[in-house]
Amino acid sequence: MAYPYKKYRFRLEMDGIDQAGFSEVSGFDANVDVVEYREGDSPVITPMKMPGLVKYGNVTLKWGVTDSMTLYEWIQSISEGTIERKTVTITVLDDAGEAKASWQLINAWPSKYTAPDFNATASEVALESLELAHEGMTRTA
Repeated sequence: MAYPYKKYRFRLEMDGIDQAGFSEVSGFDANVDVVEYREGDSPVITPMKMPGLVKYGNVTLKWGVTDSMTLYEWIQSISEGTIERKTVTITVLDDAGEAKASWQLINAWPSKYTAPDFNATASEVALESLELAHEGMTRTA
C-alpha cells in the first residue's frame, strides 16, 4: 500500500530566481466555466451544458524575511513598466527528499506583494508573501 505524500516537504523553483526556502505555497486551483445553451425549439426543457473558459487561481508564496530583495524587486519592476513572466515549478518530496509530484505555473508574474506584520509581543517569524498570477497550471509528474 502506498501512502500519500506529506504537504510539508516541497521545493519551489523559478526561472532565474535563487531564493531561500518557502514556508507555504497555496492557491492552486483550476475552474472551468459552465456554458448553458438551449435551442428554442428543443423538446428538452433543460439546457445543454458545455465547457467554457478555464480559469486559474493566483498562487501565494510565503517565506521568512531575509536580506534577499529578489522577489520584491520582481514586483517592483512591474511598477517600472517591465513584466517578466516566469515558469514556476512546485515539487512534492518524499521523506527521503526525492521528487515525486510536480506542478508548473505557466507565464507567472507577481500581482501582489505583502510585507510582514510586526508585533513586539509575538514570537513568530516575520513573513513576506507574493501572489502570482499565471496563465495555466500543469502537473508534470
